[in-house]
Amino acid sequence: MRRAARFLPLLTLWTILFTAAPLRADTIVLKNGRRIWATKVFEKDGKIGYETGAGIFSLSAALVDHIDRGGEPDADFGVSIAAPSTEEGPARELDPAGEISRRTVHDGAIDREYIAILEIDARQGKPGSGDATAMAHHAAAQFELNRGDIEKALGEEKAALIYAPEQPGLLMTAGYLHLRLSEYKQALSYLEKAERLAPQSPDVAKLAGWAYYRSNKIDEAVREWKRSLALRADADVQAALDKAIRDKQEEKNYAENESAHFALKYSGEAAPELARAVLRTLEGHFSSVEAALNYTPPDRIGVVLYTQQAFGDITRAPGWAGALNDGRLRIPVQGLASVSPELSRVLKHELTHSFLTQKSRGMCPVWLNEGLAQYLEGRRSGAEAAGLVRAYDEKQAKPLGSLEGSWMNLQGDEANYAYAWSLANVEYLVQTDGMADVVKILDRIAAGRSTEHALRDVVRGDYGDLTADTVDYLRQTYVP
Repeated sequence: MRRAARFLPLLTLWTILFTAAPLRADTIVLKNGRRIWATKVFEKDGKIGYETGAGIFSLSAALVDHIDRGGEPDADFGVSIAAPSTEEGPARELDPAGEISRRTVHDGAIDREYIAILEIDARQGKPGSGDATAMAHHAAAQFELNRGDIEKALGEEKAALIYAPEQPGLLMTAGYLHLRLSEYKQALSYLEKAERLAPQSPDVAKLAGWAYYRSNKIDEAVREWKRSLALRADADVQAALDKAIRDKQEEKNYAENESAHFALKYSGEAAPELARAVLRTLEGHFSSVEAALNYTPPDRIGVVLYTQQAFGDITRAPGWAGALNDGRLRIPVQGLASVSPELSRVLKHELTHSFLTQKSRGMCPVWLNEGLAQYLEGRRSGAEAAGLVRAYDEKQAKPLGSLEGSWMNLQGDEANYAYAWSLANVEYLVQTDGMADVVKILDRIAAGRSTEHALRDVVRGDYGDLTADTVDYLRQTYVP
């Protein structure tokens, strides 16, 4: 997207869409940098208790650095989607007193011996042992999720379903975890069964709506979100529904095409030849980004080609925006007969955001996400190096920690500087340590490590070290 700028002509709305989550929550920040999001946090008997969609848990207060009240949880989905609420949670139905959860997870670890005993009882048909075993695995899943390991959490949730396959809360949580992994078809397989068992659950309908929307099934998403709202008012669902209805109305007469990794819709203003050329270009970029980031998104990515007017009406993007990624790539192509070099760069930039958001489970900080998107589209820091070095020498360099979250309030030169500075730091990391180390940083972020801890793990330096090293790199590479 284009904007009059001293530092950078190509900007993106990813910053706004993937860091603005309206849902409020409390955040427990541990001393190792890990974060736990919860709907409620309380302190009792030297323990920090917290409530999530999967139940109530606790940990030693000695592990906690501080608690941020009323912050924003992670959001992989543009409009925030929360974990299942406790109203239908398995903890309430399978473990009302919380005893199984406490015996499963204690002293900062999962008690595998306790789970093994429960499994033996279940195999021998001991009354109530099936539900107890399911709850134990569910508590283990919550523990793994709070540690940032979604794959292990999903494995535990699937183990729970072996012992309680008709429990709607377990099915809903499994569906939610598949959503977190961007595995939308698998999510629907669990959520559709949960919906049959719990047809009055607004949370199941909410999650199913997101799974359908991310699968580019807009009609089904609208149906599910309407059903969710009929059962319970929810501002997040209403915002998602309003957006989906705008999509549905605009796209009702759009033509469709698809390729191995993309599902494309386009208006009559985009010729079929251009649509096919866009798909060919995206497939080429897909292979390039896939190789660079060592990651493959599990499902097709949605792409919509608009007229300029429709792009503004549907996305509600500011006038300077030239493309948008809110989980689908939304590109205005009016007046184009072929894929120009500029459009190709825009497509690769926005596609990179899709990869990074899914690979990092929505946890990639904005500076790293924007820096990598610029780097992989081919942009380099040469034209801006002198200005960045001068800003550092004049002690005007912006700390990277302040660029982790939303950039919505950045204006003018401040925003342009943020994009250029982000690119410079990523360029230094790639040129010095290699893309493989950047991928390792992303993997640690996806596992729940803070960005600065991930940097220390991989390149043995913190933000201060990275800043100084980046400036030295700019001096030596670009500044006479």
